[in-house]
Amino acid sequence: MSVGTADITNGSNYGSDIWRLLIVHRTELTYPDTVTTSYNEFRMQPSDEPGQAVLSSRMEIDPFEGVTSYLDYFGTRVASFDVHRAHRHLTVTATSTVETFPATAFGAGGYGAGTAHPDEMTWEQLVSSDCHDRYEEFLTPTHLTELNDELNGLSEQIRAQARNPSAAGREVCSLLKKSLKYEQGATGVHTSAVEAWTEKRGVCQDFSHLAIGMLRAMSIPTRYVSGYLHPDKDAEIGKTVIGQSHAWIEWFDGMWVPYDPTNASSPGHSHVVVGRGRDYRDVPPVKGVYAGPEASGNEVTVRVTRLR
Repeated sequence: MSVGTADITNGSNYGSDIWRLLIVHRTELTYPDTVTTSYNEFRMQPSDEPGQAVLSSRMEIDPFEGVTSYLDYFGTRVASFDVHRAHRHLTVTATSTVETFPATAFGAGGYGAGTAHPDEMTWEQLVSSDCHDRYEEFLTPTHLTELNDELNGLSEQIRAQARNPSAAGREVCSLLKKSLKYEQGATGVHTSAVEAWTEKRGVCQDFSHLAIGMLRAMSIPTRYVSGYLHPDKDAEIGKTVIGQSHAWIEWFDGMWVPYDPTNASSPGHSHVVVGRGRDYRDVPPVKGVYAGPEASGNEVTVRVTRLR
C-alpha cells in the first residue's frame, strides 16, 4: 500500500537549463525474529524551495498502517508512522521527481531564506548584524561538530587571513579537500569531526561536520544540509545510475550560501536538498525505535535517473 502527495510547479521561466531527476530511495530493514511494535521517522523526500521544484513525491511503506506527514522545526519534510502488528521486515521506498535550476542570487531555501544580501557580507557587517541572535543554534557546537585545539587554531588562522566570511568558508573547504581522503565506509554516522580529522579520512558528513565546526568557531552561522547527489555532472538523459545520499553545508553571510566541502565546489544541478539541521542527527534518513531483536539486515539503495 502506498501513501502519496504531489506538488506541481511550472519551471518554464528557467528555459532549457533545467535538470529533471527521478530519485528512488529504498530502505529495507530485516529482523531474525518477530518485531511487535515500531515507531519510525523517515526524511527521504526532497524540499520544494528556491533552486529546485518537487513535481511529484510518494512514499510506499510495507507493512502499512497509516502515516503522518509534517515539517519539522528546521523545515524538513518528515513521514512518521507506527507499526503495531508482528512483522519481520520493514520496507520504505520514496520516489520523487525533482527539477533543479541554475544558481540564483537569492541564496539557499529553507528556514531563514529570503534575507538575500546583494554582496558578500564583511566581517564587520556580520558582527554588527543581528544574525547571532537569530541563528544562535547554528553557531553552537554540537557533539559531532565541536573542535579540538588544533582545529580551533586552524580556524583562527583562516579567520585572520580571509577578507570576509564567504572567503573563509571556501578556504575551510579547500583545506578539508586537501587534508582528508574521501573513503566510503571509513567512518559511521556517529563519528565526530575531531575523529574524522584525526583519521584524515571520511565521507560527506565528516567533511560537513568539520566545515561546520570550523566556521562556527569563526562566529559564522553554518548549517548541515542532507540530500541526494547524481554522481555524474554530465549525466546522460534516461540512464539510471546508483546515486548517493549526500551532505553539504550552508553558511550565512547576509543570505544562506550553499557549498559542498567534499567536492570543494558550489552545489549544482546534481544536488537535491532534502532537509537541514545543526548536524546529521537532525536529518537522518531513517530514525526510530522498535520492540524486537536487533536488525539482521539494513539494505539501502538510491537510484537516480536524469529525465531532462
